[in-house]
Amino acid sequence: MVLPTGFKWGVSQSGFQFEMGDSLNRFIDTNTDWWHWVRDSYNISSKIVSGDLPEEGVNYLGLYSVDHENARRLGLDIYRIGVEWSRIFPHPTWFVEVDVEYDGSGFIKDVKITREILEELDRIADIDAIELYRQIILDLRERGFKVIVNLLHFTLPYWLHNPIRARSSNMVKGPRGLIEDYFPVEFAKFAAYTAWKLGDLVDMWSTMNEPLVPIELGYMAPYSGFPPGVNRPDLVAKAFENTVIAHTLAYRVIKRFDTVKADADSKSPAEVGIIHNFIPAYPRSESDSIGAEHYNYFHNYMLLEALVHGRLDTGLDGESIVKPCILGNSIDWLGANYYTRLVIKRKESAPYPILDFEAVPGYGYACIPYSNSKIGRWCDGMGWEMFPEGLVEGLGMAYRYSREIYITENGTSDPRDINRPRFIISHVYAIEKAVDEGINVKGYMHWSLNDNYEWAHGFRQKFGLFEVDMITKERIPRQSTRVFRDIVQNNGLTSEQLKLVVFEEKNPGGLL
Repeated sequence: MVLPTGFKWGVSQSGFQFEMGDSLNRFIDTNTDWWHWVRDSYNISSKIVSGDLPEEGVNYLGLYSVDHENARRLGLDIYRIGVEWSRIFPHPTWFVEVDVEYDGSGFIKDVKITREILEELDRIADIDAIELYRQIILDLRERGFKVIVNLLHFTLPYWLHNPIRARSSNMVKGPRGLIEDYFPVEFAKFAAYTAWKLGDLVDMWSTMNEPLVPIELGYMAPYSGFPPGVNRPDLVAKAFENTVIAHTLAYRVIKRFDTVKADADSKSPAEVGIIHNFIPAYPRSESDSIGAEHYNYFHNYMLLEALVHGRLDTGLDGESIVKPCILGNSIDWLGANYYTRLVIKRKESAPYPILDFEAVPGYGYACIPYSNSKIGRWCDGMGWEMFPEGLVEGLGMAYRYSREIYITENGTSDPRDINRPRFIISHVYAIEKAVDEGINVKGYMHWSLNDNYEWAHGFRQKFGLFEVDMITKERIPRQSTRVFRDIVQNNGLTSEQLKLVVFEEKNPGGLL
């Protein structure tokens, strides 16, 4: 099957994971929470983080033209990048005062950001950082790429989040990141300023990438490697509320200040979306069905219920729903990240009614690295089961909330590139199946073009189509580049590739 004409093929990346690594240390960013988190002595000695350091990374900021040309030679035409809040504003913006309007229930209703506010922000911004991002985007555009700019990919400025102090005080002392009352307002300033400075070059914006991940892992999984690394599920509701309000404020100000249409094929000067990681959950048995339903609600639906329908679950119980006037109708497109599934069993007790679930080992994200799952599927270096059937399910979930979907991440950690070709082929097959079922998938972006810094795992996990020599920074194509290039040229799978597909057509939820 050939995908629709105009289907876009590309790659995705973030800022922090790719930018540093220049031998002259020209691009080091010490102003982010993750910079301090990964070098904390307790984190390293406790093996919460790898001990690898991001300044030894793949040097995208010094070699972006090489990467863009490698992507172009694969036939790609869309490229998602991230900009780092801490680079653009290495110092606090909270003293640039703005008027904040609240509704009758105490929720933020609007933030009054004017051109005068932007000019004041311009005086404290790092203009060199903005100019570097402009040059990167211009280089992509000159090579024919549609550019997506994502504003927040886990990292926060250190002046907004000191994760070591927050953890040591059990979240009493800060700054405490997502749970600070001023987080949504400061994010709105950053979004407005970035749209004002880059909007003439960008029409597709994402406010955040996988916003639930730092909430789930940072506040409920202290040994996951994500800051602040506390077991404080009582803070989840506050972090979630701040996140959805921050997105909505950003959605509004980006549209207000990006008024220039950069691409002829764009519907408007600013198409603003969010990127959500879909993880379909399947019950281990019939008695676990409620647990799986609760996981799907909490992880897959609750965010989009707030952003699209304005339904904020303040009690994390599926019933304590309020409708702040700011929320709702705040995505123009939806990015869907997909890696694998979960199989769920229900727990007897939980801090909130809808958190009564846990993952069953041997499936999905809960596998042993480089093993086979309980159904015999290959599991990659992260211990993630290859389960392309879940991508069709995830796209169906996404389609409930947006009629314009891009797959913004999909990939596998496979240093020897043994299974990545089949992984890509099987997931493209899943896309073809979803499109055939009527889901409007507009494009696919692989994670990632190059090996990168995989957060707490450091450089040990290898997601790249190109291997990176970490000494010379040379990009070395893996065999999967040829597979991906052939798919792109064919705008879908070839007849030979179809023979390599791993996919259970009937009842994928029954694969246990």
